[in-house]
Amino acid sequence: MNIKLLFPALALSLLFQNSQAQTQKKQVSGYSLNTKNFVATGNWRGVFKIKTGVEVPFNFDITEKDANNLNLVFLNAEERFPGGHVNKTSDSLFVKLDQFDNELAFKIEGDSLVGVLRKQDKSGRPLAVVAERGKNYRFKPEGIEPAGNFSGTYDVVFKSQSGNDEKAVGVFKQTGNKITGTFLRVTGDSRYLEGTVEGNNFSLSSFTGSSPSYYKGTFSKDGTLNGEVVSARGNQPFTGNQNQNAKLPDAYKLTFLKDGYKTLDFSFPDVNGKKISLSDEKFKNKVVILTITGTWCPNCVDEASFIAPWYKDNKKRGVEVIGIHYERQTDSAYVRKVLTRFREKFDVQYDQVIAGTPDKQLVAKSLPALSNFLSFPTTIIINKKGEVAQIHTGYSGPATGKYYTEFVKEFNQEIDDLLKQ
Repeated sequence: MNIKLLFPALALSLLFQNSQAQTQKKQVSGYSLNTKNFVATGNWRGVFKIKTGVEVPFNFDITEKDANNLNLVFLNAEERFPGGHVNKTSDSLFVKLDQFDNELAFKIEGDSLVGVLRKQDKSGRPLAVVAERGKNYRFKPEGIEPAGNFSGTYDVVFKSQSGNDEKAVGVFKQTGNKITGTFLRVTGDSRYLEGTVEGNNFSLSSFTGSSPSYYKGTFSKDGTLNGEVVSARGNQPFTGNQNQNAKLPDAYKLTFLKDGYKTLDFSFPDVNGKKISLSDEKFKNKVVILTITGTWCPNCVDEASFIAPWYKDNKKRGVEVIGIHYERQTDSAYVRKVLTRFREKFDVQYDQVIAGTPDKQLVAKSLPALSNFLSFPTTIIINKKGEVAQIHTGYSGPATGKYYTEFVKEFNQEIDDLLKQ
């Protein structure tokens, strides 16, 4: 999972300054700036302007439990992803996207919202966004019938300028003009994508509070596809061929221990400064699951939504879990804030430790027994002897369908086998 958020420059202050001049202009045109009758609840269609000429749409709902309790939910395919609490002032809306330490800051303009996505500490570059209430579509329909039904599973290759092409899998389901799906990559899946097919052309997008995703391309009747991932950093092309048996490289053989090592030796602090190590009495003669993770990582969110309830159901069987976190900042206040949010959101009852920032070289330095670390999350299973039994790179979450089901089955089988030893 790539954590860099490179947003096109847009100063939020531009949206809020010169209010007197704006008021005069609106009054002249007969448009009222009185926002007391503004209704926040309902369906919304947002659009990110990631760079000149490129817009990425997304959908969300704002619901009201009571007059002082507005909440935002992101809509992607069949998923409803909790965004955060909505704070309404006299002329603005602010949505704390605590899961990713981001914030949507909007100026109210009639039935529309104009603002930015930014980090909560205001660092980095904000990303321009506008939203309109009452619009349920994702990509603006052009009224073009799809050239066929392109549902299915595809062998996909993402191209790289360095020549290191990456094998992936595309899974799509099409109903009329609507298409949903995901891309499985070694580092994790692209979660729930939603979009349209018009003629042979497809567009897919997603947003849950981290950074927007946008894929576009064409299907062909011969079972091939060509497309690109579009971002502020540039475009990455991909190609594909329909193959119902498409699969990724073996996730259990990508990251491994260096020669001469049988286990991991570490001692990392939790949010209270207490050092935790595999050699602690708590973990002796138990099967231990280590998850290399981060609160900023969407695929890690999916993993936590599985492993947290799984641990509560299985901890009495003689298993333990340690979440080894690599976070954007490592100062105590920041770590306590993001890990506490993560713990409360998923009801995490296992140990969480902080090991550093999310840089692959730093992970390799802090866990020197590991070779070829590739992805957040990476899951490591330790047997009762304290030895590494299995290392799984990446995570195929619920959006991947049968691939997620297969992972859960394999995971449970491995734990069952180790507990019997």
